[in-house]
Amino acid sequence: MNRCISVITPVHPDASDYLAEAYQSLLAQQLPKNWEWQWVVQQDGCTHELADLLPADERISYSTGRQGGNGAAICRTLALSRASGELIKVLDADDTLPAGALARDIAILARDPDIGWTTSRVLDLLPDGSTVEFDLDPPVGPIHRGDVLHHWLAHDYRAQVHPATLCVHRELLLILGGWMALPASEDTGLLLSLNAISTGYFIGQVGLLYRKWPKQSTAQAPHSDPIERAARVQVIEARARALFNSTFMLTAALEISEHC
Repeated sequence: MNRCISVITPVHPDASDYLAEAYQSLLAQQLPKNWEWQWVVQQDGCTHELADLLPADERISYSTGRQGGNGAAICRTLALSRASGELIKVLDADDTLPAGALARDIAILARDPDIGWTTSRVLDLLPDGSTVEFDLDPPVGPIHRGDVLHHWLAHDYRAQVHPATLCVHRELLLILGGWMALPASEDTGLLLSLNAISTGYFIGQVGLLYRKWPKQSTAQAPHSDPIERAARVQVIEARARALFNSTFMLTAALEISEHC
C-alpha cells in the first residue's frame, strides 16, 4: 500500500484564478517510490462555485464551509478531517510548488524520526513574473526547539523560515489541534507552536513560489492594523512559550523518573 502526503489548500473565490497553476505544480511532482499525493481543497464559503474549476482527478478532495466564509485557519483545520496522509503539506491556492518540493520534504521526514516538520527556501513571485529572495534564510539543517521564537522576537515578529512551506507529521499537527484561529497569521502561529515542541529542518532548495498580489490577505489594511497585530503576536508568543515550558517540564520529569 502506498504512503501518502496530503496537500491542504484553503481557497477563497478571489484566488480561484490561480488554482489551475497550483494543480499543475502538483502534477509536476516526482515522489519517491511507494508514495502518492492527495490534494485537499477547502473553499472558504458554501457557494460550491469552485467545484467546476477543479479537474476530475481522484486524488482531489473538495468541500465547502459555512456561508459567509471562515478564514484560512478554519478552512485548513476542516480540510484536515479529509486528509489521509501521514504527512501534511500546506499550499495556498495562489502559490505553486517547484519540482522536487514534496520529494525533499518526504526524504527528511521519512528518514529522521527526530524531525517533526520541515520548511524550505522561498521565492516571492511578483506580478511581473520576477522573483525576490527571502532575506532571513537560516543554515540548512535542524532547527532546534525555541529557535524560531527567539528569532521572531528579535526581528520584529519575522521568522527565519517561511510558514507557507510547512510540511509536518499528521500526528504532531493533531496534537496541536490544527491551525491557530487567527486572521492571516494561522500558519505563523502553527510554526511557532511546532517549534516549541519539536525539532524542525530547513531545506536549502526552493520549496515554494509565494505569490504577491493585491488581493492576498496579508496585503490588506487590517493585517497591518497595530491593535490587531499586537493581539496576534501576543497570543502566538504566549502559546509558544506555554508549549515550550510544558514540554520542557515533561521531558525533565521523564528523565528524572528514568533514573529513579
